[in-house]
Amino acid sequence: MKYVFGVDIGGTTVKLGLFDEKGELLDKWEIPTDKSDKGKNIVGDVCDSIRKKISDKGVTFSDVLGVGVGAPGAVDEDGVMTGGAVNLGWDVFNLRTAMEEKLDGIRVIAGNDANVAAYGEMLKGGGKGHKNVVAVTLGTGVGGGVIIGGKLITGATGAAGEIGHIRVDDVETAKCNCGHTGCLEQFASATGIARLAAKRLSADDKASVLRNADTLDAKAVFDAVKEGDEVAVEIAREFGMYLGKGLASVADVVNPEVFVIGGGVSKAGEILLTFVEPEFEKFVFPPCKGAKFTLATLGNDAGIYGCAGMILSENS
Repeated sequence: MKYVFGVDIGGTTVKLGLFDEKGELLDKWEIPTDKSDKGKNIVGDVCDSIRKKISDKGVTFSDVLGVGVGAPGAVDEDGVMTGGAVNLGWDVFNLRTAMEEKLDGIRVIAGNDANVAAYGEMLKGGGKGHKNVVAVTLGTGVGGGVIIGGKLITGATGAAGEIGHIRVDDVETAKCNCGHTGCLEQFASATGIARLAAKRLSADDKASVLRNADTLDAKAVFDAVKEGDEVAVEIAREFGMYLGKGLASVADVVNPEVFVIGGGVSKAGEILLTFVEPEFEKFVFPPCKGAKFTLATLGNDAGIYGCAGMILSENS
């Protein structure tokens, strides 16, 4: 039997998975992300963990088809972190080469974490059965991954799929983390929804359960929506307008079959989609109408599935 490893490097933990040659998950585990000294120990820690698992399972290096790895930053087709990884302390370097050297030449393919998570959702999750998929991660920011014809679109410098930085508002004056203004991330992320809620509540004194919320966050907003709170519904509609408008712009370019919505905000469930789909249909180019919207299903495992899938697709 042949094996594949999937590695998802996050700011707090590194998630690792061992898969068989059919893409079935055999084992998964985590190690802490050591960000000291500009993250210089991370690659070594990951490779040591893979080596240990190979030893524990009685597998030989020749049985391993490869290691797929996702990291939080732009990664080009050669495995170079073209902008480094600020969250990890990394400067520009070749992640693929660094890992291959520590794994005695085992094949490594590297990609952006959001992109590989999107690939995982296409293979085993909310996008299964489709080859033209856009995955959207609504968390602290808004991430994304674009798959066309079953192939990840990474772009010239590995920065493709940055859906959160589509400009959706021309009058916004507050700056996004990227330095620009009016980005989708400022309105459709978890922090963006909290910002919309605070702004709406300060506009007037209309009664709302949100005024008594312990924490004014995305969960509180959608919990209130489910209770029929009118102010919460107004906030959700504004969120839906921005996200629908942004995804319509994406669809006009790549024409996907399905949008897979994941991240912490997606825990609100199907009700979230009811605010997004109508706005999408309103803004999208007519021939691109009818794209399906679904929720991600793999959760935190999406990245390791996608990473393993990159290796398996190369060997299929």
